[in-house]
Amino acid sequence: MSKEMNLIPELRFPEFANNGKWDNKPISKLGETVNGLSGKKGADFGSGRPYVQYKQVFDKSFIDFTECGKVDVGENENQNQLQLGDILFTTSSETPDEVGFASVINKQPEEPTYLNSFCFILRPNDLNEINPGFSRYLFHSPIYRKSVSAIAQGSTRYNLSKKAFLKLRVPVPSTPEEQQKIASCLSSLDELIAAHNDKLDALKDHKKGLLQNLFPQEGETVPKVRFPEFEEDGEWELKPFSKFIKLYRGSSPRPIREYLTKEETGVNWIKIGDTSSITDFVIRSVSEKITPKGAEKSRRVKKGELILANSMSYGSTYLLEVEGCIYDGWFVLREYEEHFDKQFLLQLLNSEYTQGQYKRFAAGGIVQNISSEIVYSITLSKTSKEEQQKISSCLSALDELITAQQEKIEQLQQHKKGLMQGLFPKIND
Repeated sequence: MSKEMNLIPELRFPEFANNGKWDNKPISKLGETVNGLSGKKGADFGSGRPYVQYKQVFDKSFIDFTECGKVDVGENENQNQLQLGDILFTTSSETPDEVGFASVINKQPEEPTYLNSFCFILRPNDLNEINPGFSRYLFHSPIYRKSVSAIAQGSTRYNLSKKAFLKLRVPVPSTPEEQQKIASCLSSLDELIAAHNDKLDALKDHKKGLLQNLFPQEGETVPKVRFPEFEEDGEWELKPFSKFIKLYRGSSPRPIREYLTKEETGVNWIKIGDTSSITDFVIRSVSEKITPKGAEKSRRVKKGELILANSMSYGSTYLLEVEGCIYDGWFVLREYEEHFDKQFLLQLLNSEYTQGQYKRFAAGGIVQNISSEIVYSITLSKTSKEEQQKISSCLSALDELITAQQEKIEQLQQHKKGLMQGLFPKIND
């Protein structure tokens, strides 16, 4: 690397404060490289010995052997079996930032296990020199990611040259004790994040169960679970969507690129892509705006309205916390207030009961879509406004817990990011 590396991290545990600079080692000095499986054909996969797949290396920091595929290694039983301490690297990706991702073998495989041919192994010379726990974080640290992205080669697909990779230098504490301290700190944080993710999954599963029990399922006219004050209220009313709600399709000025703007006078341009990271069906921000002239050729929607996707993530309904314009990938829902509480309707339209109907009727090939005729023909179930509000209050309270849990996880992930930046040395720009 041409840039100078500062070999003392900003954050250091007190007992190592006087240990001086970290070692700056070429990766080639840490161990030898070993190739993944070679000479395998499609017919060889499906049974036999376990092998680590490309996606496992890309997605995991430690390899879970229960997720391995199977491969018939034939007479090459001794070909490059994985072992404790091996660091596995991806060799190619669609972006330079994703090349050279690493996973670590942190326990000895119980049976001969192999690696996908699109990956390779760095096998440490000495696990005391670079122990598995520390290498897990070293090869995900900002200093490593910045270095490996810089040597990624390609235009539409980026590849990692092992020759260039082995010349990279990485910072390593001179003592195994400091490595272990860093690994223990970060792994404890990972365990905390995992525990909070488990709690989030439990909350989501709880909501899923409530949605199945608080709404009548297909072919039923009463829910399985009802609040005591409504147990004697009789059956829910079942009617086609068209009897309760009016749909109005969005529209788009064309060509849209001529109407996009970054000016303050621009109008929010609400796209289905703006929902990619939303989990509570509330749109709070958008990524693009269109000119006021473009807005005249589109459909205006107000804060507080409900919009329903008719393509891509079709069938999902969202509550707007912004105003703006929608294109023809959306319907806006109106004239339902006589029949439905808004929050209840949002939950009902995103329930499995409703989504299952959309999926059965959806038309199209690669990108499925739903027409207004399909939406109008699905069946909705309606109870009294009082019961609707009780149900929506229950589910909204659970949504708040889910949102708070997601925010807690995001805060922990940001804390980990900050630790990773501080616990490893930096490249001086």
